[in-house]
Amino acid sequence: MTADHPIRLLLADDQEMVRVGFRMVLDAQPDMTVVGEAGDGAEAVRLTAELHPDIVLMDIRMPRMDGLEATRTIIEADPAVRVLVLTTFDLDEYVHAALRAGAGGFLLKDAGPAELLAGIRAVSSGDAVVAPSATRRLLERFLPHDSAAQAPTDPKLIAALSDREREVLVCVGQGLTNTEIAGKLFLAETTVKTHIGHILTKLGLRDRVQMVITAYDAGLVRPGR
Repeated sequence: MTADHPIRLLLADDQEMVRVGFRMVLDAQPDMTVVGEAGDGAEAVRLTAELHPDIVLMDIRMPRMDGLEATRTIIEADPAVRVLVLTTFDLDEYVHAALRAGAGGFLLKDAGPAELLAGIRAVSSGDAVVAPSATRRLLERFLPHDSAAQAPTDPKLIAALSDREREVLVCVGQGLTNTEIAGKLFLAETTVKTHIGHILTKLGLRDRVQMVITAYDAGLVRPGR
C-alpha cells in the first residue's frame, strides 16, 4: 500500500489504552490509517462489515464476543479481510483455534513498533506469518491437545507435492523464514517463494499459517522437531 492507498486498519481490543497506543503508532505511518476501534468482538464484527478494513488487529480475550468467534464470523462473511491476532507473550490458548478459524497470523502484544509495522506490511503484501518461530512454539504447545479439532490432511494431496515442495513444506512447518529455508536447502529465495506458491495452489491453502498447520496434521513435522 501507499500514502494514496493506505492500509486500512481496525483495532479490536477491550483495553482503551492499548488501542490508543496502537493508533498513535499506526496513524503516524504514511501507508497506514486506522479506520475504527472496537472494544469487543461483537463490535469488531459490526465495524468490519461497515468499514471494510484491510486488516483487523484482533485481541483474543474480550467481553460479549471473544476474538476467536469474531475472527470466524468476520472471515466467513468476507474472506478478503485479514485478521491478525494479538496475544500475550505466553501465547493464548485460543490463538491456535483462531488460526484454524482463518486468522492470517498473530502478533505479540509486547512487540516493538518496528516489529508491529513490519508485520502489518508483510500481511498486507500477502505474507501471513509474522513471527514464524513463535508460530512453531504455539503449535508445538497446542496441537497435541487439539486432536479433536484437527482435520487430517488427505495423504493424496501431500503425495501430489514434489520432493522439493515437501522439503519446503517441512521447513515452513518448522517455523523457518524464506531466507532460512533458502540457506538450509541451498536455494535462491525467489525459488523458495515459487515453491511456496505451488504448495499453496496444490493443497488449496490460504497462506503460510495454514501451511504450518497442514505440515503438523500430515505428520511431516512433530513437536520438538
